[in-house]
Amino acid sequence: MAVQGNSVFDDRFVARPLFGGAIMCRIPANFHDVSNVREVPNNQEAFVDPNRDESIIVELLELKDTVVDERSSRWFLQDLAIEQDSEQSLVVESENTITTAVDVPNLEASIPVNVTVGTIAIAKSRQGDDARNLVRVHLANIRLHGVKTDVVITVYEPLIINEWSQSAAAVGAGTTVPAALAGCMAAPDVLKLVLSTFKICDWSLFG
Repeated sequence: MAVQGNSVFDDRFVARPLFGGAIMCRIPANFHDVSNVREVPNNQEAFVDPNRDESIIVELLELKDTVVDERSSRWFLQDLAIEQDSEQSLVVESENTITTAVDVPNLEASIPVNVTVGTIAIAKSRQGDDARNLVRVHLANIRLHGVKTDVVITVYEPLIINEWSQSAAAVGAGTTVPAALAGCMAAPDVLKLVLSTFKICDWSLFG
């Protein structure tokens, strides 16, 4: 899970205080805080690269006790597809259990973390079926059993922008340019960066 290329302390990356500074992580500097332009739910932090329509969302949810640790990220990805009325389009590409001590070094090694990657056809702001974009979703789930919280970290990587999507005006319709060719960090490495620098500074956040 090591970040390829430059160090995580490269000036292309910035430290982001989440939830009032209770959590910290680093993300690429090209991702902007969504709360500066629109309201974001209290249990979420969201960042977007407007030039690529890529986004990062960190979400705090009540722990799903009935979901087994080993399949939890897949469960959340499937739940996202259902929420978007896109379950028929979901294709799961990979599932991995993370070695917490190595890949999420600021958490206790006993905390379960896993990642699922898949593609989904998603309509921007629920525009409708005719405006769905094909998006690769990189989803990590950190299971904080002690405080009954699921931390869900999602990186959205658009692959094909529908000409009828509202994203087309800013990004352009059709197949998106690979991140490496655009001089950006690839989405899998964005998620690795967030996980490798993810740190809980104030556990009172969880009540």
